[in-house]
Amino acid sequence: MITLLSNIFIKNRPWSDEGSMRRAYGMLCSVIGICLNILLFAGKYLAGVISGSIAITADAFNNLSDAGSSLITLVGFRFSGMRADAGHPFGHGRIEYISGFGVAMVIILMGVELLKSSVGKIMHPEVVEFGWLSAVILAVSICVKLYMAFYNRMIGRRIESEAMKAASMDSLSDSAATTAVLLSMLISHAAGVNLDGWFGCLVACFVLYAGVGAAKDTLDPLLGQPPSKEFVEEIRKTVMAHPEILGIHDLVVHDYGPGRCMISLHGEVAGDSDIFEIHDVIDRIEKELNRKLGCEAVIHMDPIEANNEIIAETKSTLAKRINERFQGVSIHDFRMVQGPTHTNLIFDAVVPYGFQLSNEEVKSGIEGIVSESWDNYFAVIQVEQSYV
Repeated sequence: MITLLSNIFIKNRPWSDEGSMRRAYGMLCSVIGICLNILLFAGKYLAGVISGSIAITADAFNNLSDAGSSLITLVGFRFSGMRADAGHPFGHGRIEYISGFGVAMVIILMGVELLKSSVGKIMHPEVVEFGWLSAVILAVSICVKLYMAFYNRMIGRRIESEAMKAASMDSLSDSAATTAVLLSMLISHAAGVNLDGWFGCLVACFVLYAGVGAAKDTLDPLLGQPPSKEFVEEIRKTVMAHPEILGIHDLVVHDYGPGRCMISLHGEVAGDSDIFEIHDVIDRIEKELNRKLGCEAVIHMDPIEANNEIIAETKSTLAKRINERFQGVSIHDFRMVQGPTHTNLIFDAVVPYGFQLSNEEVKSGIEGIVSESWDNYFAVIQVEQSYV
């Protein structure tokens, strides 16, 4: 069904940009999710009333909350595609993350309410009537939810949407929860044991697990998660493919929503190069990053003495000794400024997150390494953390 509808409403229409098509896919899936979840709610609610099962009734209201979640996702896709304005110069793409987080909160809320109702049924059990109509409704619901999980995951990967991926996880957990409810009915009918409340708790656990996972997936981009290793490596390969660039550091990736990414980095170049030629190379690299990765790039040019053997040997020796004492700490932007009485070694030291020593302790330790290694060398150090 999703393929047919996308062929009718999306693929055969002219689009001004990829963002418009992406938004259309998200809105189509959201509308389908609203319709299917309302139908599932009606069917399960009927089955719950007929059988008197709290697990089925709770599962029905879980589907109703899913319809509300799809509505939130629909609104998120609609407003995330708004153009940038004076108040939001980077666009409104993060609204999609916010809508995904809203979906997760609704899922968690329903899980808590379902858990409370199920515990009440354990404390005060009631007779559950078995009926084949209820069993068929639950079986159909399982198939529908598996289909929804499939198309949400497929479209979510295609358009790189965390909100759609969260909806896929929610649908998958719903199918598992409904399967548990169906098993509860069959076992209770066959064995004469009332497991309604216990299986309701199991359903609640499925729902809560899916909600927490979805919340993490949507909250991390809002808080500023690091880019993937693959994305960083692609940036590195693209920049270092140009022989004029001798090294890169201080890479920062800013995520302003799907398809709205900004990159800044420092590119090391030979200090004796023609500044106009290097500026042209930097411009071409920035355009290449935009073309290949779909992001805006700003590259700061860092001149270094590339052909000075003394600097190269000193940096190599120091980097080796620092790594022996502080494993994982690296240095860059290395310069040597000679004076009549001493030489300053000026550089940045990058400390990984979670390092057992503070930045001040690392700085003091590196200063000690320099004084131990050379009599008239002094270290001027800037300690920092990597953003990738």
